Amino acid sequence: MEARKSLPSWQALEQHADTMKNTHMKDLFAQDPERFEKLSIKLPKILFDYSKNIVEPQTMDMLFSLANDCHIDQWRAKMFAGEHINTTEDRAVLHVALRDQLDQPKLLDGVDINQQISATQQQMDAFCQRVRSGQWKGYSGKTITDIVSIGVGGSNLGPQMVTEALNPYSDGHFNMHYVSNVDGTQIANVLKQLNPETVLFIVSSKTFTTTETMTNAHTAMQWLTDAAQDTSIIAKHFVAVSANKTNAIKFGIEEQNIFNMWDWVGGRFSLWSAIGLPIALDIGFDKFKELLDGANEIDQHFLDAPLTENVPVIMALLSVWNTTFLGAQSQAILPYDQSLHMLSAYLQQAEMESNGKSVNWQGEKVDYPTVPSIWGELGINGQHAFYQYLHQSNNIVPADFIGSVESVTPVEGHHETLMANFFAQTQALMQGVTEQEVRADLKMRGRDDSYIDKVAPHKVHVGNRPTNTILMKRISPRSIGNLIAMYEHKIFVQGIILQICSFDQWGVELGKTLANKIQQELASGEVNPKHDSSTQGLLSHYHAMIEQI
Repeated sequence: MEARKSLPSWQALEQHADTMKNTHMKDLFAQDPERFEKLSIKLPKILFDYSKNIVEPQTMDMLFSLANDCHIDQWRAKMFAGEHINTTEDRAVLHVALRDQLDQPKLLDGVDINQQISATQQQMDAFCQRVRSGQWKGYSGKTITDIVSIGVGGSNLGPQMVTEALNPYSDGHFNMHYVSNVDGTQIANVLKQLNPETVLFIVSSKTFTTTETMTNAHTAMQWLTDAAQDTSIIAKHFVAVSANKTNAIKFGIEEQNIFNMWDWVGGRFSLWSAIGLPIALDIGFDKFKELLDGANEIDQHFLDAPLTENVPVIMALLSVWNTTFLGAQSQAILPYDQSLHMLSAYLQQAEMESNGKSVNWQGEKVDYPTVPSIWGELGINGQHAFYQYLHQSNNIVPADFIGSVESVTPVEGHHETLMANFFAQTQALMQGVTEQEVRADLKMRGRDDSYIDKVAPHKVHVGNRPTNTILMKRISPRSIGNLIAMYEHKIFVQGIILQICSFDQWGVELGKTLANKIQQELASGEVNPKHDSSTQGLLSHYHAMIEQI
């Protein structure tokens, strides 16, 4: 298979990047009054503006040539057809099937997965109706008031992010809680708020062996049975989302309350499956289906739109351009909507766990930068924290600004102030301000020359900082489905262009394997002499301090 750096389109972009590094976006806007119209895409519920990137029409043509040379259309077809594009684990990648609206059979290795998906969704729907209507009762006959979702990684971040984002659509029927950290402080703080008679736990683990999840699940089970003095009541307060029914049944969960998972759905792409059960319980299954429908709308756009008008493709190409060719090392996710306060953390896992790799499909070391580090915060909070760095540091950080035309919780005067900052920041990052402009402004304010000479260099903003703007009409189940699916497909296209295996996560496994071994040493009080001197010293110090407690 042809190495990416040997592609003529790749080599052309390398040469072109040297020219564009000396190009300022202010000049590009001045040269073309229609730049916004040419470099933005209007979807039914989202506007995507990428005009504030260091690109000209030639740049985009070259990037589209790279996409064609990497056969994006063919790889996209392979994913949707269920081919085993997760080659290191020999699995299909079919989270898109979870929101497919087609009723016809979809065969994967001879099995109709649409039938499986439909059966699980019907099970979810029926379960949500039982719990939300009050038919499902706890061991004392009381209805459920609190839902506790226990999971980690993709089993936690996706559902929690969406639950928070769609909180305005919840009827407040349940108090929603999420537990992911194995630090006992988190689950202890959750449990002390609860009445054991009225709580329902959802334990989400594909294998039902994940250490962090099962540690928290056993703590919750012990708390419950201590209160009830009866282990048989576990079935009334625990359900599971797992591919391992045997382990879930051993835990005490009844088989009809185990929701299936499949190996063709990766954890960080799984909120569309039964992993999204907490979302469905909170907002109702009908609105959960709207979330799926929103994602499906983007699936169809990704499938049908030409590459030149395809939002996820363009998002991926710009990421590769900014990172691999222009040298940016990180990217900021900056939502200007309180509902999206967990989006940065969610996308951090989605992109960095997918494409944070350093070998290609053949296992050969790549000699070019791949995925940037992803970080971010709510926009207004970030403005008073790290935007100084975005505006004036030597490091260029491309950023995605995400906002809504209409607030879901309008308070007079607030949304206009929020959005004024939203629009102003991308303009400021692009334009900057020259020393000449700074000096003129200070002179107009009546400052003397000595003050101006002292302060002016500190107020210069070079600008030319790339941003994308994603503007939704309003946060809703459909628009959130749109937004997440856009980023999912961006990640897929990134992986294809970079020749990265996007759907495994072997980097997660090494630390967990070592942790299991060290946990045995912590329990026994013995330290393995084969550890490096630092780890030996740390463990010995830990044991010594434990003895003093």
